[in-house]
Amino acid sequence: MMKKSLEITPGIEPLYGTHDENLKLLEDGLHVTIDLRSDAIQVTGDAASIDRVERVFTDFDSLRKSGVNLSNGELNGMLRLVVADPSITLRSLVDSGKQRSAGVKRMVQPRSPNQRKYIEAIEQSDMVFGLGPAGTGKTYLAVAMAASALMSKKVSRIILVRPAVEAGERLGFLPGSLQEKVDPYLRPLYDALYDLLDPMKVDKMLETNVIEVAPLAFMRGRTLNDAFIIMDEAQNTTMEQMKMFLTRMGNNSKAVITGDLTQTDLPNPKKSGLLEALNVLDGVEGIRFCHFEDVDVVRHQLVQRIVRAYDSYGRAQQQLPLPIGDGVLPDANLTAIEPAQPVAKPQ
Repeated sequence: MMKKSLEITPGIEPLYGTHDENLKLLEDGLHVTIDLRSDAIQVTGDAASIDRVERVFTDFDSLRKSGVNLSNGELNGMLRLVVADPSITLRSLVDSGKQRSAGVKRMVQPRSPNQRKYIEAIEQSDMVFGLGPAGTGKTYLAVAMAASALMSKKVSRIILVRPAVEAGERLGFLPGSLQEKVDPYLRPLYDALYDLLDPMKVDKMLETNVIEVAPLAFMRGRTLNDAFIIMDEAQNTTMEQMKMFLTRMGNNSKAVITGDLTQTDLPNPKKSGLLEALNVLDGVEGIRFCHFEDVDVVRHQLVQRIVRAYDSYGRAQQQLPLPIGDGVLPDANLTAIEPAQPVAKPQ
């Protein structure tokens, strides 16, 4: 164990995080002790860990001076990656984020190791499945990668698809144009687009079909070339719909399929096309499966605890014995009760 004092430079305080949460993250992840002094920061630990802490402070100060201002949510997520992998630095994360964020308003940056694997899979493979609970960034990161690919002219259009289970895919009775009919089902995808691109630019792209939205049923018979295709809520596809969608890919296209098997709205969840695809396509070259867990939730911290609580409750329910009859469980120690004999009516 050794100690080292790091100089405090003006403006570095945002690195500490809310209630020093980022410093606590470094302490727990790197097994060091960080002591804030009036004129310096004293770090206690092994030499390698102290060097990694010092690199974090140096990178943050350098990035800040170059005009890179990270929100605490972004910074906390990046520090989680730095702690998890010694080969990753704050500077390298920002540099790679800038490269993949050309033309979009926000830096496309993972906030957990699984999100990093997901982004890398999308960059390296033509078809990626993102599976996991709500709030893990499956949909947002897919849209961010699509927007980046479109703005850097790697593809010429974005196609957004979502099964409209609530309407049974029969949208004709709804008023308005096709886009207006499916808008309620695609709202999460729209929200991500408006967050990443200028709203007026998004509206213009929607008008010219550079960004196209369509219910899954309207994909049949099409070949989608030079496109970034996203299917959200894939757990609500039937087996036939999933096969139909996966075979729409054309040349120079990417497809990202996202879903959460615990939120299937189909009458028979066991017949989910996403569940079948996991078994059928396992090991197929060019297809990657990325799984998210509750630790990857990047919304409010309470969401992570909610997801974990529901998972625990679901597992507990699966272990309960099934009720018999009206819900009374049989007891081997009870003897059968003879049915009451009818009482003879007085003569």
